[in-house]
Amino acid sequence: MSQAVETPSFGALLQQAQTRAPQLLEESANVRAARADVRQAGAWLNPTLNATAENLGAPTSGGVSQRQDTYTITQVFELGGKRSARIEAGQRKAYAAGAHERQARLAFAAQLALAYATAEAMQQRKEVADAESARADDDLRATQALVKAGREAELRVAQARASAAAARASVLSAAADATEALERLSALVGAAEPFTHIVHPFLATVGAPSPLAGWTPSQAPALASAAAERDAVAAQVRVEQTRSMPDLGVSIGMRRFGWSSDKAATIGISASIPLFDRNQSGVDAASERANGAALRVEAARLEALASHRSAVAQVEASDKRLQAAEQGEAAAADAYRLGRVGYDAGKTALVELLAIRRALSEAKALTIEARVARVRALATLSMAEGRNVFGETP
Repeated sequence: MSQAVETPSFGALLQQAQTRAPQLLEESANVRAARADVRQAGAWLNPTLNATAENLGAPTSGGVSQRQDTYTITQVFELGGKRSARIEAGQRKAYAAGAHERQARLAFAAQLALAYATAEAMQQRKEVADAESARADDDLRATQALVKAGREAELRVAQARASAAAARASVLSAAADATEALERLSALVGAAEPFTHIVHPFLATVGAPSPLAGWTPSQAPALASAAAERDAVAAQVRVEQTRSMPDLGVSIGMRRFGWSSDKAATIGISASIPLFDRNQSGVDAASERANGAALRVEAARLEALASHRSAVAQVEASDKRLQAAEQGEAAAADAYRLGRVGYDAGKTALVELLAIRRALSEAKALTIEARVARVRALATLSMAEGRNVFGETP
């Protein structure tokens, strides 16, 4: 049976995830594979050993066998820059894999920030539900006392009980949501033990990012990945262009004569002739793929510009939304305090008090939602600008 643990801080969790999160481990494996492909691309072709037995079963000449055995080793040399083109293509693919990994690590940091914020928000909603349930119980006890004193009708007790029951149901629902969010967070970072509680505040500590001066679309990770992919596809065009070049085979060997113990050396040269297949269609296909990759770069550049403008606007709007929500929560808390005083004094009706209490809970929920929305906007800005705005290096 696994043992649940408290959630580390966001910075510590992000650091731990670098060596445990399945998503990041997959990207690291892809980079290592690409580097291995580069090493493999530089390998020389293997030599070929050939053994030939001639004149088997041929008639003898003067009683002497006419058999000849020939052993040769052939080494094929690639001409026309095939090997260098292959190495360059592998290097470009490795660079593209590195760009994808950097993009994935930045995206993971943003995803982790949002998952962490969501888990903390669900935990805070559970706390709000607990407080709402406690207030509902207090209102129920106050109503029962007023009914017993003859200052309220018996109907008010039923209303207060219904409100308290609804508050307890909200507690159970909020607890389930908090557990689900923590489980998702645990799975995201590859934690061996499920998290049960967040003790390090994150929502309230995320500060406004410092302005990024001189930002250009090339800093966007999506554009950098698209550009690296374009270069890798363009390098593949040269590989296709060199495929029709002949390969030169040089053979050396030894021939043994069956009618004597004498031997003779052999030497040979072979070359492929690009007569029927000049790989023109392969070159055309690679060129079209290169054109498509170049167009994707241009699309990524335009998308990066639009995403950056949108992300900046979202962050500004989320800041204003959060300020308004916090002001509304403060006003709702003051209204409930005054409403409860009035109810205890018999000046405020129970129905009005219940409405004020619901408004307070809704105001607290709006504040929590506004904080999560702000983290979401910052995560979008992080991907748009190509930096982790949460203060930790992924």
